[in-house]
Amino acid sequence: MNPHAKLITSLSLLLGTTITISSNHWVMAWTGLEINTLAIIPLISKSHHPRAIEAVIKYFLVQAAASTLILFSSMINAWYTGQWDITQLTHPTSCLLLTAAIGMKLGLVPFHFWFPEVLQGSSLTTALLLSTMMKFPPITILFMTSHSLNPTLLTSMAIASAALGGWMGLNQTQIRKILAFSSISHLGWMVIIIIYSPKLTLLTFYLYSLMTTAVFLTLNTIKAMKLSTMMTSWTKTPMLNATLMLTLLSLAGLPPLTGFLPKWLIIQELTKQEMTTTATIIAMLSLLGLFFYLRLAYYSTITLPPNSTNHMKQWHINKSTSTFIAIVTSLSILLLPLSPMILSTI
Repeated sequence: MNPHAKLITSLSLLLGTTITISSNHWVMAWTGLEINTLAIIPLISKSHHPRAIEAVIKYFLVQAAASTLILFSSMINAWYTGQWDITQLTHPTSCLLLTAAIGMKLGLVPFHFWFPEVLQGSSLTTALLLSTMMKFPPITILFMTSHSLNPTLLTSMAIASAALGGWMGLNQTQIRKILAFSSISHLGWMVIIIIYSPKLTLLTFYLYSLMTTAVFLTLNTIKAMKLSTMMTSWTKTPMLNATLMLTLLSLAGLPPLTGFLPKWLIIQELTKQEMTTTATIIAMLSLLGLFFYLRLAYYSTITLPPNSTNHMKQWHINKSTSTFIAIVTSLSILLLPLSPMILSTI
C-alpha cells in the first residue's frame, strides 16, 4: 500500500476512535463510527483478492446498517425526550434498537455471521485491528448507556455468543476463523457483565486486546494462516512458538495466566448479583473454547505433524524477533500476580 494512503487511513482510524470515545452527542459518536468504517475499508481490500473484496462489501453493508440503526435510535430518543446526550437514553424502543445496532457493530450473536468471513478475507494485521481497535468505540457506547439497557436481552445475547463462539470454533482449520469465533465468545463475557460492572467490561476488553495482539503478531511473524502450516512453523522460531502456546492458554482463561483474571472477576461479580446459574452456564460454555485453544496450543509446539504435509519446512528464517512482541507476550502470560494493583484501578 502507498505510504501516504497508509498514513491517511491510520490517522483516520485514530481520529474516528477518538471522536467516538470522547463525545457526548449522538451525532458526533455516529460520525466517529463512520470515519472508522471508511478508514478500515482500504486496509481490508489492499490485497485485491476476490475474498478480500467480498469481505469489504460484507463489512461495509453490516456497519452501514448498524450506524443507521444507531442514528435512528438516537433520533427516536431525541423526538420523545428532547435529549441528544448519549447518557440520557431512556426511551425503551431506542434502547432496544441501540442494543441491536451495537450487537451488529461488535458481531454478537445473532448478528455474528459477517465477522468470521471478514476476518478470513483480511490479512493478519488488519484482522488484529478488526478484533481489537474497531471494537473499542462500540464498547465505549455500551459503557456510556449501560444503565439504561435491557438486562435480559443482553444476558441472552451474551450466553448465545459464548455458546456459539465456542461451538463454531471446534471444526475450523483456518486460524483467522478460529480467532474470530474466539472474539465472539469473549464478547459474550464482556457484555454479560456490562450492566452490573461496566469498568470490569473495560478491563476484560483491555486484557483480551493484549492477548489477541500477542497471538496475531506471533502468527504474523511465523506466517501461519491455518493449522497445517502451524504444525511446521516450529522450525522457524522455536522460542516464539513456545510462548505462543502459553499465550493461547492464557486466552483460554487457564490459571495462573493473565486470561484467568477477567473470567474469575466476572464469575465473582455475577455470583454477587445472585446470578449463580448464569455464571455456571457461561463458565461451562468456556470449556468449548478451551478445547480449540488446546488444539491450537498443541499444534504450535508439535515437533512433527501427525500426517504428511505439503508445506516445505523452513529452518530459522527469522532470527530476530520484535521487542514489542516479546513485551506483549510477556504481559499476556505473567500479569496475574499484578491483579491486586489492577483491581485497585477499577
